Amino acid sequence: MNTYSLLRELADSWVLLAMFIFFAGVILWAYRPGSGEVYKSVAHIPLGDDTKPKTIPAKGDDHV
Repeated sequence: MNTYSLLRELADSWVLLAMFIFFAGVILWAYRPGSGEVYKSVAHIPLGDDTKPKTIPAKGDDHV
């Protein structure tokens, strides 16, 4: 058996199974009980600091 055939059989069986288990684990981790509050607080991070940025005076404006 050459290297290509061995790697092809490995990828078609065990690696595919490992990737599916990893995918299922990520989905279960994301939808675990109690994680909703964490995701809600993380979702509001971009809006948390709602202050206006400082304005930079244009050229020629002497009054600041």
